[in-house]
Amino acid sequence: MKKTKENLMIFIDVRKKLHGVYKDMELKCNIELKKGDFLAVCGESGSGKTTLLRIIAGLERAEGRIVVDGEVWLDKKCFLPPQKREIGFLFQNYALFPNMNVMQNLLYVNNDEKLAKKLLEMSEIYELKDRYPASLSGGQKQRVALCRALMKKPKLLLLDEPFSALDPKMREKLQNELSYFHKEFDLTTIMVTHSPSEIYKLANKMIEIKKGEIVKKGNPKEALLNTKSSEKFALEGIIIDIKKVDVIYVAVVAIGNNLVEIVLSNEAKEFKTGEKVIVSNKAFSVNIRKKE
Repeated sequence: MKKTKENLMIFIDVRKKLHGVYKDMELKCNIELKKGDFLAVCGESGSGKTTLLRIIAGLERAEGRIVVDGEVWLDKKCFLPPQKREIGFLFQNYALFPNMNVMQNLLYVNNDEKLAKKLLEMSEIYELKDRYPASLSGGQKQRVALCRALMKKPKLLLLDEPFSALDPKMREKLQNELSYFHKEFDLTTIMVTHSPSEIYKLANKMIEIKKGEIVKKGNPKEALLNTKSSEKFALEGIIIDIKKVDVIYVAVVAIGNNLVEIVLSNEAKEFKTGEKVIVSNKAFSVNIRKKE
């Protein structure tokens, strides 16, 4: 295995032709991370987010270069197979072995009972160690899957929309656990997610991918808080309906799990159903504008 002298913990510069939602396109991503970073990857479905994770994990081949902690995982001459890459991968569908109980699922990855017990106790599911996946709830399965991903003590933890199928209360609980594990084990994490609140809460870096290319990168708090200098708050939403009430028009906007009604000004015809907008507060009034 080749070694390099890059000071960065992770250097990723990959390209791959894709065929999908946007027909033929090329995934092009250049990312630099330091040990301890938490990168959130967001973007529309079919833009290449999951493919990027699979390339990093070695589950798909691509052109370019990946270097992790001085070790070359990918370049013109080298392709390190997945089993030799020090990664933990948490899939959206858990991917637990149904014929193994919880403890066996963890020990299959790394026969370290002390670490397995510690992870299960930290997740408050040690009492489930003899249970099989079919008898677990979605939240319990995801906790087991997260513990299993950490059994290899990975240099890089990859998560593909890990909490999207969970209810809001369980999702928040597991976000807290992930944040705790990230700090406790000094992980470097890359997570695909569609949730702005998840990005804001967990990540210190983010990128947005559109049609295979990075269109936005930087600090999540600066990128997600779309406030202008005179605005008190600004929230992104989607117009799901525009209705006329007497002589005024009202837009029904979905913001997260909530619906709000916003009175439109004389420019009501400029807005349409399905359009992304920014709802903000300015000079004691609620305003709505198109997302730039």
